[in-house]
Amino acid sequence: MNKNNLIGFILIGFVLIGFSLWNRPSEEELAKQQQKEQIEKKNKEEQTQAKAKAEAARAQALQQAATDTSALFHKALTGEAQPIVLKNNKVQIQLNTKGGVVDKVVINNFADRNGNKNVTLFQGKDQNLNYTFATKDGYISTADLFFTPSEVTDTTVTFTAEAAAGKTLTIKYVLGNEYMLHTSISATGMAGILNPSVNTVDINWQQRCAQQEKGFTFENRYATLTYHKSKGGTDYLSETSEKIDEVIEDKIDWVAFKNQFFSAVMIAKTDFGTNNTLTSIPQEKGTGYLKQYKARLKTTFDPTGAQPTQLDFYYGPNDFRLLQQMESQSNFGKDLELERLVYLGWPLFRVINRWFTIYVFDWLTGFGFNMGVVLILITLLLKGITFPLVKKSYLSSAKMRVLKPKLEEATKEFNKPEDQMKKQQAMMSEYAKYGVSPLSGCLPMLIQMPIWIAMFNFVPNAIQLRGQSFLWIKDLSTYDPIWEWGHNVWLIGDHLSLTCILFCLSNVLYSVMTMRQQRDQMVGQQAEQMKMMQWMMYFMPVMFFFMFNDYSSGLNFYYFVSLFFSAAIMWFLRKTTNDEKLLRILEANYKEAESNPEKLRGLSARIQAMQQQQQELQRKREQLGKK
Repeated sequence: MNKNNLIGFILIGFVLIGFSLWNRPSEEELAKQQQKEQIEKKNKEEQTQAKAKAEAARAQALQQAATDTSALFHKALTGEAQPIVLKNNKVQIQLNTKGGVVDKVVINNFADRNGNKNVTLFQGKDQNLNYTFATKDGYISTADLFFTPSEVTDTTVTFTAEAAAGKTLTIKYVLGNEYMLHTSISATGMAGILNPSVNTVDINWQQRCAQQEKGFTFENRYATLTYHKSKGGTDYLSETSEKIDEVIEDKIDWVAFKNQFFSAVMIAKTDFGTNNTLTSIPQEKGTGYLKQYKARLKTTFDPTGAQPTQLDFYYGPNDFRLLQQMESQSNFGKDLELERLVYLGWPLFRVINRWFTIYVFDWLTGFGFNMGVVLILITLLLKGITFPLVKKSYLSSAKMRVLKPKLEEATKEFNKPEDQMKKQQAMMSEYAKYGVSPLSGCLPMLIQMPIWIAMFNFVPNAIQLRGQSFLWIKDLSTYDPIWEWGHNVWLIGDHLSLTCILFCLSNVLYSVMTMRQQRDQMVGQQAEQMKMMQWMMYFMPVMFFFMFNDYSSGLNFYYFVSLFFSAAIMWFLRKTTNDEKLLRILEANYKEAESNPEKLRGLSARIQAMQQQQQELQRKREQLGKK
């Protein structure tokens, strides 16, 4: 690093420090912020006290109703909570007679982070679901009722709560062959009790999304409250910031409490209407939870009992192909797009993953290869597809490299700083004479970038990598530590990931080769100007280390292998390219252009037009300077 580079970095540091000081809030702003926080704290305390009083009053009313034999749901207000388990070979769903809803889900054959052979999606107080119905005198909440089970099998159960003689509220569950739980809610003989003008039921659904994977930070990045709009498309609440009572004005078909690889999804046969409110609150590392999810929804309900309210619940893995199949099992006849729970990136990258990466991934996994081998084979396939583009890009650079002495000779008279525009014009003119386009090497390299970004979105969401080992890597879906410590270190975390280190080292190697190739084709002062860019290119792997240390070892391994093969291809092309032969071809182009100028008219015309525009612009600047 020379003196100019050092001064540049020092000036950048001063700019950053000055900018931070300039943006620091004033004493008045700090006082206002503190006052605002105190008011918010006071309001929160008042809301908590009011809620506690309301709960106490409600509990007292329920207690009185339980002793009043004429009260509505008198018998259902007392009882003993009993678990009822529905199961198949995919999932175990435990329901509770208190409230008549699911209170535990175990997904089979997916080991959890503690070594248990099955994953517990939620249990006990981590999940709460309550249906509220409007009566003529108030409201009925299923959370207050004890239901009587009947027609119990391994896959079915009917819960009944008696309001009075011949007047009942019924919730029926049927578990499908895989992960779908079908639910119907109906009222019998309650036309005189329920409010006939209210044809909706309020649904209050809450869940503390449990941490299922080893890496909290990485998993939390992919844990989102996601919903599907009835008119099509999905959206989600921010995965990083707190969102409380976000109002969704669109009608929605389903709401998903999602973590990285598993989801609990509630699907309505009709829809959840408009102005539903959703909440997502990130949890602290070390609590064992990722997010606190809440959804307050409304869907249709027939108080006469003629038509039941139908809901489906999906409790299972975020597997793209599986979620596509689940749509046909919902029996609602909707285009639910459940597969969008597997995030594949922005539209362009989603198209690449949806119609290329997933098919290739399915094809390779069909052979029974280890997932690490699959990542290597995908890399080789992509390198094979893009090799013609890479070769074209390299040859373009090689042409400029072999022409470097001729360009230096042709532009040696333009070495003054004020002559740089003329120098560029002279260089472009020389390139045109030799049939070389400096831009021909850019587009092929840009075409490869969407593939890199597409894989950035695909690999972390591929549940097939979960729990899969390869070489020293115990789990391709999370980081692979070579050193762990018990506390968080700023920017690094609490571990060092070996695949991240290998990725960064391969990035350095590739950067060295790329910079050397670019430096070999630079003319005059361009080579000096390249030094600052060179230090920036070396700095990028350091930045990548801080970014990717928490990322999955599968993604880091893919990038490591990809960069390794990119470096190998560049080395191979350099060794197999005959500079003397290439120069002879270019000189032949030059002679042909002299004898047949019409052949290069298009490129020459464009270069001449560019030169004229630059000259005109320079002339106007000089005139303004004289004024």
